[in-house]
Amino acid sequence: MSLGNLFAVLPDEAQTPVGAEVLRGLTAKPRSLSPWLFYDEHGSRLFEQITELPEYYLTRTERDLFAAYAPAILATAAQDSHLTLIELGAGTASKTGLLLRAALNQQPQLTYRAIDVSASALNAARQTLSESFPTLSIETRVGDYTDGLGDLPSRKSPNSRRLVLYIGSSIGNFDPDDARELLARIRRQLAPGDCILLGVDHVKPLAPLLAAYNDAAGVTAAFNRNILTRINRELGANFHPDRFQHRALFNAAHSRIEMYLVSTRTQQVSIPALDLDLDFAPGETIHTENSYKFTPESATALLAAGGFTVTHSWTDPQHWFGVYLATTI
Repeated sequence: MSLGNLFAVLPDEAQTPVGAEVLRGLTAKPRSLSPWLFYDEHGSRLFEQITELPEYYLTRTERDLFAAYAPAILATAAQDSHLTLIELGAGTASKTGLLLRAALNQQPQLTYRAIDVSASALNAARQTLSESFPTLSIETRVGDYTDGLGDLPSRKSPNSRRLVLYIGSSIGNFDPDDARELLARIRRQLAPGDCILLGVDHVKPLAPLLAAYNDAAGVTAAFNRNILTRINRELGANFHPDRFQHRALFNAAHSRIEMYLVSTRTQQVSIPALDLDLDFAPGETIHTENSYKFTPESATALLAAGGFTVTHSWTDPQHWFGVYLATTI
């Protein structure tokens, strides 16, 4: 397919979410792919491995915050009301159990809804949480939460509140305008008194920041290249992932980590399902992820722009990570 007639007659696969995103991103200049493509079954497993790496402080630090402050977080959110918890991008919910335990200690009956693009991750979450919390009512939905906020569970009673968990610094994957719009869409689905718990990665010294995205074991590099493996499998492409180098750098002007796949040679890639041939030059990049880093002030401002007021926040002694509890304005 030449770029001249790209939009004349699109192949059927171009109408699917994966096909549409690959067609959009790989025909753009510069090339890019959305990070949600990382999370097929293998990519989800690789990400779980990343969260346990010694360099990857984010998950460990947020987990420590929940271990220390979960009862206070849940009591502050509930304000003597009955809570329903909804998690966006839940994954395997490895940290969420700390919050669920605190909630169940405050109210014997609890509904938890987990939304994620990975069915395998949600199945793992359901199994683990069911074993740990037999009385917990678990609902799961496979899908992109950025495109499916209209089915958030309603309040159970007049004396109830919903707490949206948006943890893990996932908001950092969105450009500022998109992040504000996403929070505004969440806000429109909530009622006065409902809350959001937002986890964000803070600005910090460069060395630990870069190490978190360039681990010595190469797991993040494998996670990055897996996006090409997924395109091969689902769209019949012939990418050679080993011909692309993983690169992560910090863009200080935008306060974000940027992740790329860099072509190591001149190469041509075909994607038959999209009737697409691509030429890559040495050093040509595919931008696969941004991860924005925040100050307490910028996190508070972002939530305010989305229609929320921060009431409480918690951080670690080094101020490397923060969780912000905010109510609807």
